[in-house]
Amino acid sequence: MFRMKVYRVKGEILVAVCDSDIVGKTFREGELRIEVKEGFYGDSEFNEEEVKNALKKATIANITGKRAVNLAIKIGVIDERNVLKIGDCLHAQMVVM
Repeated sequence: MFRMKVYRVKGEILVAVCDSDIVGKTFREGELRIEVKEGFYGDSEFNEEEVKNALKKATIANITGKRAVNLAIKIGVIDERNVLKIGDCLHAQMVVM
């Protein structure tokens, strides 16, 4: 399962999605640090199909966690060469220009 929150701002659709099991955790790698906050990623659970549909409509996406990032790669919204690894956590961002 995934956590996901969709924001609509000035004509943009921002999708924030992460693996459910990493909410509330902080990951570090050298100078990099990411906090996976429920306030940003939401408190509702979503399945793979719901996340796929949202990511395909997104103009901006913030994707955190191994399963979420791998799903985004699988559907073609993220190139695996552009994925950050922060500690044990994968993270990627996408913007449609």
